[in-house]
Amino acid sequence: MKQMTKRLALIAAASGVVLGALTPLHASAAGRPSETLKWTKCEGSGLDPRQRCTTVSVPMDYADPRGPKIDVAVSRVPAGDPARRRGALLMIPGGPGGSGLDDPSQKGRRLPEAVRDRYDLIGIAPRGNAPSTAVDCGWEHADLGATTLRPWPAADGSVDGNMAAARRMSDACARNGGELVRHISTRNNARDIDRVRAALGEHRLSLWGESYGTYVGAAYSTMFPARTDRVVLDSNLDPDPVLAERAFLAGFETGVEDVFPEFAKWASRPGNPDRLARTAAQVRPLFLRLAARLDREPIPWPGANPQELNGNVLRQTMMGDFYDPDDWPDLAKLVLAARQGTVPPAPASPPEDVLRNVYSVAGATICNDVAWPRKASEYRKAVDASRAAYPLTAGMPRNAMLCAAWPYRPQEAPVRVTERGPANILMVQNERDMATPLSGARKLRAALGHRAVMVVNDATGHDAYLANGTACGDATVSRFLATGERPGTDVTCQ
Repeated sequence: MKQMTKRLALIAAASGVVLGALTPLHASAAGRPSETLKWTKCEGSGLDPRQRCTTVSVPMDYADPRGPKIDVAVSRVPAGDPARRRGALLMIPGGPGGSGLDDPSQKGRRLPEAVRDRYDLIGIAPRGNAPSTAVDCGWEHADLGATTLRPWPAADGSVDGNMAAARRMSDACARNGGELVRHISTRNNARDIDRVRAALGEHRLSLWGESYGTYVGAAYSTMFPARTDRVVLDSNLDPDPVLAERAFLAGFETGVEDVFPEFAKWASRPGNPDRLARTAAQVRPLFLRLAARLDREPIPWPGANPQELNGNVLRQTMMGDFYDPDDWPDLAKLVLAARQGTVPPAPASPPEDVLRNVYSVAGATICNDVAWPRKASEYRKAVDASRAAYPLTAGMPRNAMLCAAWPYRPQEAPVRVTERGPANILMVQNERDMATPLSGARKLRAALGHRAVMVVNDATGHDAYLANGTACGDATVSRFLATGERPGTDVTCQ
């Protein structure tokens, strides 16, 4: 869950559709397009010059298919070798709240030629994400801080502030979010993808879902199994059919614990210019002591949100930097500075209108997918237990998000992922992944049964394929996409 973190903010900037040459999509033997798409030049820098954008009209409420419509923005880079073209590969972004409109250019460049030649690469800005028909709950600046959006309890474990924030932010969504905010959900994201498939004139789609996108990909493969071709699920979420995104949030407890020992080894390595301690065993107590000190005595941090480095801001920064080992020096530098009572310059933030849009989509998805407890007493008990068992995350993963006061009830039950459908899914997962821990991925693997096999990388970081995984894992996924060859059983890659 791309989720409400530094990473989510970075992937949130969406490309728009601007006027350009119009090229209608023609029907093919694969299927008849449901509408004539007008492909135009995409707005943004650093894009593949072949990338074009369009919009697909979908129902706002699938229970009322003849009712109001919304637009979903779609992008495409055509297959490199039309003579060998197999079909379309749709890249499902993380989040919830992330946009994948630039993915055909950005992620597409990392794909091997054998894959790029075979597929039109398709990106999407999911419903609610600009430049699709957008939502904005109109939250104030203070509510856009990561330690408010993520439900960090007070230093003493109190959840009263979280419950107040839940009411305040949910009320703002009810006032400002419009009707669309009620219809942003994983099921509807899957239905939108099927509308895009039809508009493209494809009988079947190949999928590459990352992080929260694996949940959408699993949902699509469950709801529309006959319309899937080759499916890659990368950095996989717990598909709990009762808890849904509450299980994803809880996964941070084990995810942080999985990664911290690797960070500690790196942070104690001789010769490391950002070395924190002489031994790996010293890093954890050092970090916990510093977080506790900052709980008591925050350091002013102009330009940050909030404008102080407190214990929860340090913990949240740790989580954000644990997504990618390349970011560990940033965390170490912050720890070194804070121990001296100083701070580095505040990190740059995306524009607030982008943050409000991204976080509004994220909140609506999480709250509409599953009902959350409404009583503060339930969260107090859960937070107390979490703080005792997992001090690095200080109770946040079991605390109250805005969903504790969400004004709407879920309209449908969460997707129950099952093994019914074709055996065409390849999962790829790192052993040490803060955001989507291996323990949750194993639950998705079990739910899919014979439909899937899983490649587990002996690697650390989020996003396994062509990012933080292994050469063996990358080759296995690329071979599957290019040729359909899939391992006969689950494998581990060193």
